[in-house]
Amino acid sequence: MTDISDRPHLHQMQSAYLDQMRRRRLYGALTLIIFLLLLLPGFHLADSRNAGGFWNGIGHVFDYPAAVLSEAWAKRQELPGHLVKFFPALVETINIAAISTLIGSIGGMLFAFLSVRGLACWPRLVPLFRRLMDIMRAIPEIVVALVLIFVLGGGPVPAMIAITLHTVGALGKLFSEVAENADPKPIEGLASTGAGWSQRMLLGVLPQVAPNFLSYALLRFEINIRASAILGFVGAGGIGYELKNAMSWGQGKFDDAAAIFILLFGTIVLFDQLSSSYRNRLVKGDWQ
Repeated sequence: MTDISDRPHLHQMQSAYLDQMRRRRLYGALTLIIFLLLLLPGFHLADSRNAGGFWNGIGHVFDYPAAVLSEAWAKRQELPGHLVKFFPALVETINIAAISTLIGSIGGMLFAFLSVRGLACWPRLVPLFRRLMDIMRAIPEIVVALVLIFVLGGGPVPAMIAITLHTVGALGKLFSEVAENADPKPIEGLASTGAGWSQRMLLGVLPQVAPNFLSYALLRFEINIRASAILGFVGAGGIGYELKNAMSWGQGKFDDAAAIFILLFGTIVLFDQLSSSYRNRLVKGDWQ
């Protein structure tokens, strides 16, 4: 039982804790108010630069979806044919994402091993490899794709290169954080037997970090599917290119746009669910 003499002390601690919580709520509310006050001028500036004005156009935000749905419903008997027609473009989009993820994962793993102190083959070049990953991660895929389309022409190759470069930078950062926590004892044991750097990485580090590496790679594959579809809008091939053409044509091709939306949405949901389920089972070790 608590001593009676301790009750004033406990009451004082409780009062101090409640005062601290009230101050935190007050500071949080003030921070939110200041943020909103700073946001309002920026919103008015963006609204003034908007072509039609935000408030004038907000009432028409559902006009395009309504037109697409109405035309797609009127031509619903043609929907199965459209799904078959655009399925090859969907496969091309998935292939772009898969190849980019595979090559990007290998490149990210190599950059990760070269940018972790204690694991790097050339310790003095660790900052260089880290800055290279920062650059690849900082430049948006669409910027790289536009430059490559100007040089190489339209098609899936510019999209694949652009997504691969961004994937190397993003996964390299994540992989390096995982590799930093690897147990050094197996690496030291291999080094004592005369194993080379590549052998130490493949046999000493990779078995420890493989589940996390694979989990991050699967997550990146989900992101790359969406990225490859978006890059189609700038002429990089895939189902995004077909969607751009259907939307640009306007009235009369809305049923094509609806079919592409269905294919794209269904594919993203399917791969998200499969990848999430696999990653959860992989991390938790639950394969029952």
